[in-house]
Amino acid sequence: MAKNCLDFEKPIFELEKKRAEWEEFSAANDIDVSEEMDSLQKKIQELMKKTYSNLTPWQRVQLARHSERPYTLDYIEKIFTDFIELHGDRRYSDDAAIVGGFAKLDGKKVMVIGTQKGRDMKENVFRNFGLPQPEGYRKALRLMKLADKAGAPIITFIDTPGAYPGIESEERHIAEAIAVNLREMFSLTVPVISITIGEGGSGGAIGIGVGNRILILENAYYSVITPEGCAAILWKDRKYSEQAADALSLTATKLKELNIADEIIPEPLGGAHRDCEKTAEAIKKSLKSHLQTLAKLSPAKLKDQRHDKFRQMGEFMEGSIE
Repeated sequence: MAKNCLDFEKPIFELEKKRAEWEEFSAANDIDVSEEMDSLQKKIQELMKKTYSNLTPWQRVQLARHSERPYTLDYIEKIFTDFIELHGDRRYSDDAAIVGGFAKLDGKKVMVIGTQKGRDMKENVFRNFGLPQPEGYRKALRLMKLADKAGAPIITFIDTPGAYPGIESEERHIAEAIAVNLREMFSLTVPVISITIGEGGSGGAIGIGVGNRILILENAYYSVITPEGCAAILWKDRKYSEQAADALSLTATKLKELNIADEIIPEPLGGAHRDCEKTAEAIKKSLKSHLQTLAKLSPAKLKDQRHDKFRQMGEFMEGSIE
């Protein structure tokens, strides 16, 4: 049972709380309540299926931000072995909002890079709430170029509401750092797989998101702007965030329909935070499958495929003015 629940999860949370109380009562008094427990568990499963099969875009955004949702380092620990974290951009400093280093996936060398949030206030301050600064993107690019030299496939995990918008970030040229990353990622000669595991917001996401394959977890989102940011611009009021989420086509299903996401990785019923192990297994299976396919392509083909993929994104209409 999750420790924290969202508003739309409260009916489920109450039933789970009652189940936990019954288990405690049964153990304390040595009374068999298995029949009642089975009935309650059936109700919980039915309510979960009904709730999570009809989520709105805004509810999926909330799930993507769940405080117990696994982060990049959680998946690195469960999917890879021999992870060696590398630090610093060799220009200014080390940005803890982006982590990365060499690791092994079933014995094969890879470079893993991802945005990282914190669990509590102290860690969130250290990780800058998952908002990378220019040095974070420059560190990521340094590691990508290192992987390119070593012939190691690159895997990026995306989970950020966006790049850090503070004045110091602007002073160190955040837009330039992201733009350079976009340009250089198109020239990499090794396979690149990007997976959105939570939030995929704006340039903060795309700065490490130019891949041969774009994967997304079922309850993650990927968007040009956060719903709150969109609402603040279009309606001048963040209370319209839910409407903005509907309009942004940011859910995994919509992204697959638009040919932006190549695969939706399923999550356990209720979200990745309810079973991190199972989610990590699904991610690992998907990564291995795509890496096996991409390994057959030459460096030139990998570059061309990555370029063509992004050139084909979006829908356009042509007309003439008479």
